[in-house]
Amino acid sequence: MTDIPTLTLNNGVTLPALGLGVFQSAPEETTSAVETALRLGYRHLDTAAAYGNEREVGAGIVASGVPREEIVVETKVWVSDYGRDQTLRAVDKATGKLGLDVIDILILHQPLADHFDRTIAAYQALEEVYAAGRVRAIGVSNFTVAHLDRLAEHTDIVPALNQVELHPHFQQKALQAAHAERGILTQAWSPIGGITFYPGWGEDRQSVMDDPELHTIAADHGASPAQVMLRWHLQQGRSAIPKSTNPDRIRQNITLDLTLSAEELARIDALDAGRRSGPDPDHRDSSALLNRTIPDA
Repeated sequence: MTDIPTLTLNNGVTLPALGLGVFQSAPEETTSAVETALRLGYRHLDTAAAYGNEREVGAGIVASGVPREEIVVETKVWVSDYGRDQTLRAVDKATGKLGLDVIDILILHQPLADHFDRTIAAYQALEEVYAAGRVRAIGVSNFTVAHLDRLAEHTDIVPALNQVELHPHFQQKALQAAHAERGILTQAWSPIGGITFYPGWGEDRQSVMDDPELHTIAADHGASPAQVMLRWHLQQGRSAIPKSTNPDRIRQNITLDLTLSAEELARIDALDAGRRSGPDPDHRDSSALLNRTIPDA
């Protein structure tokens, strides 16, 4: 296993720069994936209420035998649970399913562009549970600079991180710069472009994994394109949460025994096409999202 860098959030909480994501991981596969990852040396797990596998993440932690205090567990509140009282209840749901007394990082899954008042109320509820010691850090996901500005007008705690789509073909450089100015960690979902074919979004889809430049750099290091992309994230100070349930890929994703040169980093930076593969955070029709109910623990 590679020695993974440690990142420090704006409130002093630390986390490994690389973790295991479980988006689209079937519940029946999640427990074994988490157990495998922890035994291989992962110490950061990212899940969400909407993934439907928080309970299995908790079971994987128990099965691994790794002490709880060594693991950073991150999860997300779904939009149908936005609003002060609803979000406070969502924290109960998450802790109950995960089997944890304290969640390390709790974030809002995405902004509700057409109901931003509910988004604000949800974040204010996160501030409450943070003050009460029920979570160690709070943040957001899929927020644009405009969303961060609106949130800051009504809240006191700067988000510890913003988890966003970020890979060589979609680098969000202006957003990353805004994060740096505000002390917000940039955390990449789809860090190796694995969500290139996100259902229902994007017409001009191209697989990041097939990019010839990444293959050239990978061949020069005897590595895979995925390993090159993950090392690119880590060398530029980001958090990355690749998803896999395949034991070999879980192992490969944390075996990053290569160092990219400044010239290679620049070549990867030059691949930015500004092409989003996942949902647009400014999408205005949230009716379908709000109709999804997150069950109790």
